[in-house]
Amino acid sequence: MRVVVFGATGMVGQGVLRECLLADDVTSVLVIGRTPTGRRHPKLREITVPDVGELAGVRDELSGVDACFYCLGVSSLGVDEATYTRISHDYPVAAARLLVEVSPAATFVYVSGVGTDSSERGRVMWARVKGRAENAVLDLLPNGYAARPGFIQPTHGVVSKTRWYRLGYAITRPLFPVLRRLFPNQVTTTDRLGRAMLRVARQGSPRRVLTGPDLA
Repeated sequence: MRVVVFGATGMVGQGVLRECLLADDVTSVLVIGRTPTGRRHPKLREITVPDVGELAGVRDELSGVDACFYCLGVSSLGVDEATYTRISHDYPVAAARLLVEVSPAATFVYVSGVGTDSSERGRVMWARVKGRAENAVLDLLPNGYAARPGFIQPTHGVVSKTRWYRLGYAITRPLFPVLRRLFPNQVTTTDRLGRAMLRVARQGSPRRVLTGPDLA
């Protein structure tokens, strides 16, 4: 299986990349992003692009891939709607549109989040924007999925790029086993999430919006 990962330097992307490199049936992993991961692996190849919304230069690289895991994102804290829309909607939709042209049968998993507003009419900005992105991905690709994880505990050395998130994860780490028991469908880890996304790429899912039980 040939896999593409967008956003492999973020917390979710780090976990997904790790699981892809560990999976026996994944033969190659192409990472596309603005900064290199610093990882070295025989399966891994990276392409850095100045603008993730402009993918014409990597068109041939995406031809014939089997799965694309879109993990690129940004916190909505302190970000205006135009900037958040460009990163969380325009970029993934551009990737999905390109995949439709060069790898229409590929599985595309867009990482969204719990609380995403699929009606696109809610009062919460980030939820509306991600709802638009989800709907676009599901409309464009027959094997498109939206993953809505809840609380994600970083594991195996994965680190969030957001300082406040890092602090929060450090505080909640001792409580994670309790949270896992109390909210089994809303709490997962970066490695579990990565394996769940690979499972969808291998065998599909009856639900195109993936929530707690699908991602645990």
